Amino acid sequence: MQDAEVFIRRNLDLEVPAAELLGQLIAETAWRSEEITLWGKRHLQPRLIAWFGDTGRKYTYSGIAMNPLPWTPMLTVLRKLVERTCEVGFNSVLLNYYRNERDSMGLHSDDESELGTKPIIASLSLGEERILTFKHKRRTDLPTIQLPLESGSLLLMKGETQKNWKHGIAKSTKRLGARVNLTFRRIM
Repeated sequence: MQDAEVFIRRNLDLEVPAAELLGQLIAETAWRSEEITLWGKRHLQPRLIAWFGDTGRKYTYSGIAMNPLPWTPMLTVLRKLVERTCEVGFNSVLLNYYRNERDSMGLHSDDESELGTKPIIASLSLGEERILTFKHKRRTDLPTIQLPLESGSLLLMKGETQKNWKHGIAKSTKRLGARVNLTFRRIM
């Protein structure tokens, strides 16, 4: 991708079946349903979320201020695996639970000030494959990119990616099962 640093590793060795991790995360996570403001109107986010991280790593996006829950043993293991794979340290993770085809995330950039000027985000997908769409913010001559994220894939976005591109997960007309996406981040 032009104006971006995006890498994908398919079939990351998770040491435990992805379906088992997915089931445990869904069952054991304190999921939240949050309201966001879009175009001056309040709406429930079309997915569930949970925020985990080091103490004091508060994160705010779309008007939602989140204090982190403490790392669980499973999230600590996944964090270490992602850090080794990406050769980057992370101090927090946002979990997104897409329950079915109606859950989504609109096009956005992870460009909040607490992520720094060149955010590094590692995104681990578990469960149903979904399509991540990338669209350049200014260059209409560049094509929209559709990237399938299958269970066990790890996507790394860094450099100027958030400055130049938006990304999101659209709703689907095809019946889809559950997916949990773990986006590891460094909060400054």
